[in-house]
Amino acid sequence: MPSTRDIRRRIKSVKNTAQITKAMQMVAASKMRRAQQTALAGRPYAMLMNQMLAEVTANAGDFHHPLIEKKEKGKHALMVISTDKGLCGALNTNLLREAAKADVDSTIFMTVGRKASQFVARTKRELSAEFTYKDVPDFADARAISKYGQELFLQEGIKQVDVLFTNFISTLNQHPELRPFLPVGEITGIEAGIEGEKSETKLEASPLEFQFEPTAGDVLGNLLPHYLNYQIYQLLLECKASEHSARMVAMKSATDNANQLIKDLTLEYNKLRQASITNELLEITSASLSVG
Repeated sequence: MPSTRDIRRRIKSVKNTAQITKAMQMVAASKMRRAQQTALAGRPYAMLMNQMLAEVTANAGDFHHPLIEKKEKGKHALMVISTDKGLCGALNTNLLREAAKADVDSTIFMTVGRKASQFVARTKRELSAEFTYKDVPDFADARAISKYGQELFLQEGIKQVDVLFTNFISTLNQHPELRPFLPVGEITGIEAGIEGEKSETKLEASPLEFQFEPTAGDVLGNLLPHYLNYQIYQLLLECKASEHSARMVAMKSATDNANQLIKDLTLEYNKLRQASITNELLEITSASLSVG
């Protein structure tokens, strides 16, 4: 049975832990608000980009581009976007569980984030490239990642490139999602609603007829790389919003658990102290009775 001194030491230790998790919760909450606003603000532009690409694709006619051509044979390249740090609940666990479903022999990985890199190294899978990105993603990071993905797809032996990331839905809800990246096929968009609720919709060309100068094929050829770059940028924003939201929730849960544990330990300490005082009173009473 622990002594009162042991319980006091444990209460002090838990209080220190609660202070740390509370501070981390406040920092994550501050970053979360900015990351969520940035991710939600980027969705309308992504939708407009998707709509424009759908419109140009419908009017491009007999257009051929290496990033659109489908390949019959080759390996599957999977781009996994994870976090650099932990302490964000089951966010990375759920993401890497989906990544583990990929076939080892026919899949090569390119990772964005340290947790994904550690997973690939630990499971001894084939790693093609590894990237990191800043706490506030910028377009240069996305352009470098997208460029490598395009170069990887253009190589012989790679038939498709997919992206596995954590999609931000709300502060309490983030889901791992697999999205096709290359070849560029059916254009879909995400409509953001309250608290980031999303629904995927197939984007089709409007019934209006547009004239392109130069030709729609030339516009599409120049638009495709920028479209792919911005898709990666938006996914990085979604991942950061998911990371900070999950970390804030995890640290709040840890702080609440620590405070509850302090209450339980304090109650146990008071019971032991009361029992000790009662025993001392009994000893004093017994001694006085025996003397009297």
